[in-house]
Amino acid sequence: MNRKLVAVLLLVALALPLAARGQAAETLPRVVVLGEFTTGATVEIVEGLRQTMRELGWVEGRTFAVDVRYASSLDQWPRIVAEVEQLKPSVIVSCAPCSFRIAPTGVTPIRDIPIVFVAVSDPIAAKMVDSLAKPGGNMTGVSYLGVELNVKRLQLLKEALPNVARVGVLVLRDHPLRDRMVRELEEGARALNVKLLIVDVPSVREPPFDEAFQTLAAQGAEAVIALQGPPFNRERAKMAKLALHHRLALVHEFAGSAEAGALLTYSPSATELTRVAVGYVDKILKGARPADLPVQQPTKVELVINLRTARALGVTMPPALVGRADRVIE
Repeated sequence: MNRKLVAVLLLVALALPLAARGQAAETLPRVVVLGEFTTGATVEIVEGLRQTMRELGWVEGRTFAVDVRYASSLDQWPRIVAEVEQLKPSVIVSCAPCSFRIAPTGVTPIRDIPIVFVAVSDPIAAKMVDSLAKPGGNMTGVSYLGVELNVKRLQLLKEALPNVARVGVLVLRDHPLRDRMVRELEEGARALNVKLLIVDVPSVREPPFDEAFQTLAAQGAEAVIALQGPPFNRERAKMAKLALHHRLALVHEFAGSAEAGALLTYSPSATELTRVAVGYVDKILKGARPADLPVQQPTKVELVINLRTARALGVTMPPALVGRADRVIE
């Protein structure tokens, strides 16, 4: 056998294992995390996914693969959906309303790939599932009681500032639950003898928060509650800065907002929500159907208080309220 032929055979032999490994990587179960922005909740979910999958015995790159796709605005959804479908994932993990915000752009919602949603406030009202017990389609996941806890956040604000009388409310103009959120909050405000100042914010990449806070300050607001919506989570640091500039106590939902400077937050544990959702990813990869996995609800709700912000505002937080906090930022 001549040397050239030996060299060719050797190269083929070496290439075969590499090709096999490449083919194996392509056939791994693939999880795609679908998010609306590159900071905040989506990043936390990606980190939580990787950690929990490791704890469940999965090894990234060997027994499963992860891809992340972001859309910073609704007009990007056609491209993002096309990319996700080309990846042919085994399951999609979707943050908040991502799963059902595909349709308004003219793109047909993904119906043939299992979707596990994380932190959706009312998946029935959003028409994502038939019921919590029997989702019935290709979606299941974890509800987070965001809308349901808005009145409780107002009550906590009143407890923190007993004399507060005028509270601003930032609400996304096109949020599917906009009217319900405002109606429930107005009912809670009447019971607390608080007047609400509603400011609708457009759902755009850079919402006009400067204008919104100026409006509230001009109307005599003493505090502000930001309701649900990706722009509020994405711009939580900016909102906290503007609230402090206008001497307004800011209340929001996830703990990340308190870390960014909000006075207090009240929401289910983001860590718990992600762990439960990833548990469903594990089940689906092992053969379960989303239609058969009931939507889970959180069991732990966390109160986080930022005492640094309280001091900057000249607010003395009631010791009893501070004592109930799950975490205090000094």
